[in-house]
Amino acid sequence: MFEVSDAQKFGVGLAGFGISFIFVGILLFFDRSLLALGNFLFIAGLTCVIGPQRTLRFFFQRHKIKGALSFFAGVTLILMRWAFIGMILEIYGFFLLFSGFFPVAINFLRRVPVLGTLLNLPGLSMILDKLAGDAGRTRV
Repeated sequence: MFEVSDAQKFGVGLAGFGISFIFVGILLFFDRSLLALGNFLFIAGLTCVIGPQRTLRFFFQRHKIKGALSFFAGVTLILMRWAFIGMILEIYGFFLLFSGFFPVAINFLRRVPVLGTLLNLPGLSMILDKLAGDAGRTRV
């Protein structure tokens, strides 16, 4: 296998807290402080997990520039007190940035014992197949 460094463990924790803060911020009617804190923690966690240079390369690849601009414009709008519009723009950018990872994540989740059974139900399975594209469907 591979060794996970302490910085990477710390980064996973930061990213997890960031996602949690964003979720609570949305539940509390788009509280801009929690959303901003969650965004910064998520980006800091991602930087700790994959490193600063790889993070910059990830966000500024030529084919991902539209997603990166949308994501960072959303963060900027949240800081400027336009939390709802900022979150919509940020979610759009997030999907553009991480859309290549969705098939891998969906395949992994379909192999988890209880969750895989739920994800293979007819209606949900069709939605996930469209989200993941052709590579997302594996027969279990």
